[in-house]
Order: sequence, then C-alpha cells, then structure tokens
Amino acid sequence: MKTAIVWFKTDLRITDNETLVKAISQNDMIIPMYCFEDSHFETTSFGFQKTGSFRAQFLIESLLDLDNSLRELGSGLLILKGKPEVEIPKMVKQYKAHRVYVKREVAFEEKQTESLVQTELWKLQCELLTFSTSTLYHAEDLPFSIKDIPDVFTNFRKKTEKDAVIRKSFDKPKKVNSPEISRPILPTIAALGLDEVTIDHRAVIQFKGGESEALKRLNHYFFETKFISKYKETRNGMIGADYSSKFSAWLALGCIAPRLIYSELKKYESQFGANESTYWLVFELLWRDYFRFMMKKQQNKIFLKSGIQNKDLSMNKFDKVSLQKWINGQTEVDFVDANMIELRLTGFMSNRGRQNVASYFCNDLKLDWRYGASYFEQQLIDYDVCSNWGNWAYLAGVGNDPRGNRYFNIEKQAADYDKNKAYRDLWLNH
Repeated sequence: MKTAIVWFKTDLRITDNETLVKAISQNDMIIPMYCFEDSHFETTSFGFQKTGSFRAQFLIESLLDLDNSLRELGSGLLILKGKPEVEIPKMVKQYKAHRVYVKREVAFEEKQTESLVQTELWKLQCELLTFSTSTLYHAEDLPFSIKDIPDVFTNFRKKTEKDAVIRKSFDKPKKVNSPEISRPILPTIAALGLDEVTIDHRAVIQFKGGESEALKRLNHYFFETKFISKYKETRNGMIGADYSSKFSAWLALGCIAPRLIYSELKKYESQFGANESTYWLVFELLWRDYFRFMMKKQQNKIFLKSGIQNKDLSMNKFDKVSLQKWINGQTEVDFVDANMIELRLTGFMSNRGRQNVASYFCNDLKLDWRYGASYFEQQLIDYDVCSNWGNWAYLAGVGNDPRGNRYFNIEKQAADYDKNKAYRDLWLNH
C-alpha cells in the first residue's frame, strides 16, 4: 500500500488541483491535510499581524468547504496547528507515508518553510513533491526562463500571449481513497489570537470562503448577469458587488484556479461573444502571473526597501503618527480617508482605491512603503504575497514600473472616479 499526504496550502480546491490529482493517481491511499502555521499568526517586524481577522475568517470558511468536498469523495481534511516542519513529519510517521504532495512556493518565507519540511522528510526517507498550481500560464511553458523574464510587464505579456499556451485544467477527482478521517475541529478566531469581526454592512460584497462560493460567484458574474461583458468599462468602480469580478479573495487562497476561470470565460465567449472586456479579465490574470514569476526571479529583493531597483529611499521614513492617521482614515484627504475606512471595516478596497492610497502613502506622506504593504497584508481579505508586495514596490518606484515614479493626483482621481461623491459620502458620513 502506497500512502501519501496531500498538504493543502493556498490551493483550497478540488477542481484543477494538480497536486491532488497526481497524488491520487500515484498512490493507493491519500491523507489530505492543512496546517495552521504558527508563523502566519505572528506579528511582523512592521508591527502588524501577518493574518488579520477578515482573512482568518475567510480561511476557516474555505477549509470547512474543502472538508465537505473531500467527504463527498470519501475522504476529509486533517487539521494541524504548529510548525509544518514538526507537524508534517509526525503525520508521515503515523500514516507511514512515503511522499508528501504540495503546491510549489515562490516567495521567500514560504520557500524557507518548504525547505525545512523537505529536510525533515529526507530523514524519514519521505519525498516532497511540489507542483505549480497558482498561475494561468505554467512556468515551464513561458517563452523565456525565469531569470530572463522581462522586467517590463508589457514585454512579458506580448511575448507570452504570442508564444505560450494555457494548459487544460484538471478535472475534479471522482474519488479519494483515505483512511477514516474524523470531522475537523478548526481553531476559532480567538484561538488564533485575533479579534472577532463582522464585515460592515456597507461592504461591496459579503465575502464567504470556499470553492463552492467561488464557483457561485463565477457563475453569477459570467452567466447569470453577463457583467463580464462590461468589465472593462466598470472595473474602476468603487461601490457595489458587480463593478468588478471580485474573484481576488478566492484566487488568493486558491479556492478557484485561474485556468478554470479562463476555461469558463472561453465557454462564455463562445455563447455570448468575446469583446475587449472579456479579454481584460485575462489581462488582469496575466498581471497576477507576472507578479508571481517576478517573485520567483527577484526572490527576497522584492521585500527590501530599495526593491529590485536598488533605489535610495532614505528620505522615506517611519513616522508612527502619519502611519496611524493613514490607517484610521484621518489624513484629511477625503478620498484617501474613505478608502482606508472601507479597508479597516471590510478587509477590501477597490483597485482604484488601492493605487491612490498607496501613492499617497509613498509620495505625499513619504513613508517607508513596506509599512503600507505590511498593513495591507494584515488587513486584506484577498492578500496574496506576490501581488501585494509586487504592487506596493511598483507604486513606491522600486519595483517593475518602467516610469519609476507613478504619482497619483488624488484630487483629480477623486473627481474622475467619484464625481458625485457617492463613495466618499458612503464611508465618511456614517
């Protein structure tokens, strides 16, 4: 009997999950598990929680949904808590597993954890197999090696669209053979050291974690409403659920795969026609890929104050008072304040809002951009390490922006994107 562990991380789904599919096809017995990693619930060197309450709640919901899906296939989800390099080897011994299957990591801390686990598994003669499951384009199919990826997005996009092919997504497994796995007891928000929160009723959407919810959202945005056909015109909106796809939170935890979104989009286009808007969703997924491949290429540099540009930002300091006012929405710039209040009370902010508050943070307040990125890491329900730090570095002028200094004129932005002040009134006058 060959037994393997499938270690779920930010791939909390059963459809188009190569890690799960490969494990099933190559072994007799599968133990699916998830580990609440101690390091994910610590305070960072910038003074913020690595995982805030909104994302923790979304994660718990996603795990319950994954457990249900696995049970329908004859399995279930084991929940561990602690350090993966300690907890996973214990499971390997308990179940006499000869392999651990897991999604491949690209970011610095995640890679360090992966290699600690691998070292411990070698001692038990157990192999760690990793699979790339997070991107639309597979890294092996890119028209350049990781080290040669262009540092300008447009060059990357044009060549990739021309020369690379998007792989077909993996079907959902029919059955998972597992020993009996009892229903998991998930840690509460309080047990994770966090405060219980409820999403403010003004939120654009009441996010709920899990693959089932992700598929519902996709069906709603594509087939029920056909809003995808207007996406390019509405995506800079700021109020309501449907100005943009809102897939980001489910993508961040891997409750849905970019390739599945792509294949559903192709179905949609064949039924209702393709236009610039349907393409624009693919364009945005490509940006997401790009930040992930850049993280792979640049490694720890993305997290440094001087970034990949090695820029001197010594004038950008840490100033506790300015930082706190920015967080609380008390900067006295109403457009910035409205966005920051939305983020604080809901764990979400529009793309337009994010760019403005980050530009204000870096260019007007002249603060160390890493504190802003770290606050977003704590606060965002859709936090994704590559997109978050990649975007912040970009706006701070130390990342992949060919222009080097992307300054947003906040007053003009507010006039363009919140003409009648509906958004500011919603968040400032309650």
